[in-house]
Amino acid sequence: MKVLLLKDPKEDDRGQDPYIRELGLYGFEATLIPVLSFEFLSLPSFSEKLSHPEGYGGLIFTSPRAVEAVELCLEKDNKTEVWEKSLREKWNAKSVYVVGNATASLVNKIGLDTEGENCGNAEKLAEYICSRESSALPLLFPCGTLKGEILPKMLKDKGIPMESITVYQKIPHPGIQANLNSYYSQQGVPASITFFSPSGLTHSLKHIQELSGDSIDQIKVRYLVGFWSFSDFFFNLTQCPL
Repeated sequence: MKVLLLKDPKEDDRGQDPYIRELGLYGFEATLIPVLSFEFLSLPSFSEKLSHPEGYGGLIFTSPRAVEAVELCLEKDNKTEVWEKSLREKWNAKSVYVVGNATASLVNKIGLDTEGENCGNAEKLAEYICSRESSALPLLFPCGTLKGEILPKMLKDKGIPMESITVYQKIPHPGIQANLNSYYSQQGVPASITFFSPSGLTHSLKHIQELSGDSIDQIKVRYLVGFWSFSDFFFNLTQCPL
């Protein structure tokens, strides 16, 4: 059975996307098509802040994109050497909080030690930070335009200073339409489609409807949680807008 996954491929330590491998074990023929890309913002300002760890109590990373923004700052401003000689050590003397093992792994690759990665989500991380943080200096929080408000609010309510800076935003992947056209022309209408985010849904749904035509309601749809036919999916979408 053909399954279409609307997400970026992510290779694990075996050199294969885990979704492709696991679905293959159950006889599913899965294909990944990325529907989102990222545009980085305010990098000069972020780079300046990274150059002054003495002004902050630590760092907070809740997404891999925020870590990529650090890497871009170091590359663009030729700061890799000064990072390795002094800045990295100065930041490591402070707390570096992260959500999730994937983000923690990327933070470790730039030489920073992490804590909080097992918290699982931003709310749990906020609880963890609140139980440990006592610095009068603000925590530096590089984030995206669609960041949640739970973590900032919880820290504010506990009187923990935090300074956020927007360093990336989600944009439609430039190859969405061409990749979907190619998939449908070569493999036909999939038996199942999985959406992984509201943004991914917004940027791909119209193309899928056009390409699927009258076969649209034969497709089973999964959106994060729940598994529907397209007619049921739209009913749920109407009742509970994303």
